[in-house]
Amino acid sequence: MGRDLSIYLKAGLLFVGLVVASLPVRAMGALAPFPLATVEVETQIESPAHRVLLSPVREVNDEIRSETVVRVPVRGTGALLRIAEDSSRVEARAYYRQQLQLLGARELYECEGRNCGRSNVWANQIFGQATLYGRDAEQDYLAAVVDQDDRRLLVLVYTVTRGNLREYVWVEQLVLGEGASLPAVSNGGGRIRGPIVVPWSGGVTVRFDWSSTDRRHLNNWAAEEGATVLLTSRTALRSDETLQQSLERSGQALTSMASLLAKSGIREDRQTQINIGPAVQSLDPAGNTDRIEILVILAP
Repeated sequence: MGRDLSIYLKAGLLFVGLVVASLPVRAMGALAPFPLATVEVETQIESPAHRVLLSPVREVNDEIRSETVVRVPVRGTGALLRIAEDSSRVEARAYYRQQLQLLGARELYECEGRNCGRSNVWANQIFGQATLYGRDAEQDYLAAVVDQDDRRLLVLVYTVTRGNLREYVWVEQLVLGEGASLPAVSNGGGRIRGPIVVPWSGGVTVRFDWSSTDRRHLNNWAAEEGATVLLTSRTALRSDETLQQSLERSGQALTSMASLLAKSGIREDRQTQINIGPAVQSLDPAGNTDRIEILVILAP
C-alpha cells in the first residue's frame, strides 16, 4: 500500500506541475519549478551583456571557447534545484520541455553528455554554481525562447548527475532587454531564420559538426513555401596557405554542404551560396574558424 501511495503522490505532483505550467508566464511570474525537486539556491540575474552559449563549450588557456556565444541584456532569476531521489534528471528535463511546449517556445540549442563539453566548465565558468560539477557523460543543456505579449523570455535548463549520484537542475528564466538578438530567432520582420553555425574540418572529404537540433530547425524553416537557404562559407587563413588556397578550401566546404542539403530535400535551386573564405574577420579571434553559416529567408 505504501508503494502504491508513493506512486500516486508522484503522479499527482507531476500533474499539478503541468497544470501550473499551462498558466501564462506573466500570471505566475516564472515557469513552475520541477515539483519533484527542492530549490536550494535562487539568485537574481541582471546584466547588460549576459553570456548565453548556443554550442558545445571548451576551455582553452583558462578562456571559454564556443562556436556560438551571444551576449544579451537580461533580467530574471537563476535557480538550483536538487532532484528527489525517487525521480531523475531525465524526468526533470522532460518536465521543462513540456512546459516550454505548452508556451509555444522555440528551441535554440540543446546538447547531451560529452557533446556539451566539460561539466566543470558549465558549473564553474558559465553558471557559477560549483554544485553542478558532475559527470561529463551525464549532463544536458537546453536553451529556448518564449514570446509573450510585449516581452521575450529566454529559458536555460541544465541538468547533471554528480559523482555521488545526486542529481541537480539549474534553470535560468530571463526577460530579454530591448534590442536583444539571438541566433535562430526570427528577425528581419519575421522573415529571417538563423543563423545556424556549422563548424567543418577536412580537405577533400569535409566533415560537418552540427547537431540534430540544428538540422531539424533548418528542415522546418526550409519547408516554408518560397523559402531560400543562404549558405555562407568562411575559413581561418592558415599560416602555410595563400588567400587563393583558403578560398578554395572554403569553396569545397560550400559545395559539400550544398550537396548534403540537396540530398536531404533542399534543392540547390533553392540555395544561394556565398564564398567569403578569410575575407571577413570577426573581432573575436575565437570566431575566425572554418565554418558554414546558414540563414533561411522566407518569401515576402
